[in-house]
Amino acid sequence: MAATAYGFIGLGNMGNPMCGHLCDAGLNVVCYDAAGTAERAPEGSETANSIEAMAVAADTIFLSLPDGPVVTQVAGEIAGVADRRATTIVDLSTTGPDAAVAVGVSLAAAGMVFIDAPVSGGRSGAVAATLALMCAGPDDAIADLDTAFNAIAGNVFQVGKKPGQAQAMKLLNNFLSATAMAATSEATLFGASHGLDMDTMLAVLNTSSGRSTATEDKFPKRIATGTFDAGFAAALMSKDVSLYRDQVARAGTPDSVADVVSGLWRGTREAFPDGDFTEIYRYLADN
Repeated sequence: MAATAYGFIGLGNMGNPMCGHLCDAGLNVVCYDAAGTAERAPEGSETANSIEAMAVAADTIFLSLPDGPVVTQVAGEIAGVADRRATTIVDLSTTGPDAAVAVGVSLAAAGMVFIDAPVSGGRSGAVAATLALMCAGPDDAIADLDTAFNAIAGNVFQVGKKPGQAQAMKLLNNFLSATAMAATSEATLFGASHGLDMDTMLAVLNTSSGRSTATEDKFPKRIATGTFDAGFAAALMSKDVSLYRDQVARAGTPDSVADVVSGLWRGTREAFPDGDFTEIYRYLADN
């Protein structure tokens, strides 16, 4: 029996290193990116020249794409290939529960398996293969992906069996991350107004109850240094928080914090349309 062939679509900011880790694990990987495959393909991979070619070449296809509409379109194109080899699609993107449920239904109708599997940890986590991967789907299908998942992630969590559940987990995680970034920006700006040094504030916070990934990682490495280069776009964080807020409204759970935080990230996106998400510090400093 031929070895399983893996496809990878989307070789952008996080996709390229994740695809590279699959190759480093000795897996047979074919990749494709609409923005240009040859110059983005990691060493050890093969390349496809279209989504249709990918569907014919790979058994399991990973997607790392910007949003739900793009994932929906690409998944539909794969499912529509008459002589496709692909039987499973694994979506590493952040799309929101609604998109994941809809894609899962459409792929099931086409006789395909869909694994909802967003990741967290940013580009640095993708490069270091330390991402947290949260997945939802059939137990046997997820078990079959053990080698691939462990190649790209330091921690793998099966959070459910239905598409959409992993997206819900990812959205609540990103909401907490976004809230910590906003709150830490406001707090350190307050401290600076009283003459407190950034390094001193961070040293105290990181040994006190106010610590978070913002104080431990983003602020000392990206904000105190003035580089603002965490590798995750402000526009994407704004999208994720808006998705969370919409889902909270639908669920009828408390939304007072979500409403405020969503507005702050919308403002950051508008002020820094091409900026890193750490730019929220500058946005709040200016407002």
